[in-house]
Amino acid sequence: MAVPGADQPAGVFVSLYRRGELRGCIGHLDADRPLGEIVSAMAVAAARDDPRFPPLTSDELDGLEVELSVLSPCRAAHAADVVPGRDGVLVRRGERQGVFLPQVATAHGWDRATLLTMVCRKAGFEGGAWREGQVELFTFEAQVITADTV
Repeated sequence: MAVPGADQPAGVFVSLYRRGELRGCIGHLDADRPLGEIVSAMAVAAARDDPRFPPLTSDELDGLEVELSVLSPCRAAHAADVVPGRDGVLVRRGERQGVFLPQVATAHGWDRATLLTMVCRKAGFEGGAWREGQVELFTFEAQVITADTV
């Protein structure tokens, strides 16, 4: 997957790490705006709006690591086709959805069943909802770009 230029539409997640620990992660799945615009907006959101963390402070900038995950378009999938580590997953039912980037399964050592169970739980569904056809399942790939702040 080639990374589009800043003026090309793409979906992206921006993940912030401090001392190896996640400090914020926000993304935009749809390739409906230029990559440069989305990266800028998601970087601010990851630092300020991730509900799992308080807003990033200036004291935390030293040693902050930034990871961009530039996404391929989402495609409908069957559970049997999901490859942990290669595929990011999105489950959706109505207005609720859950997403994991491809690197999440690798970081946790999850197999396919665990990945699908955990993304369903993240969305607030029963863990086995993916087995029972209760959710729509989509996959995507990501090109990961990492950088340390100066």
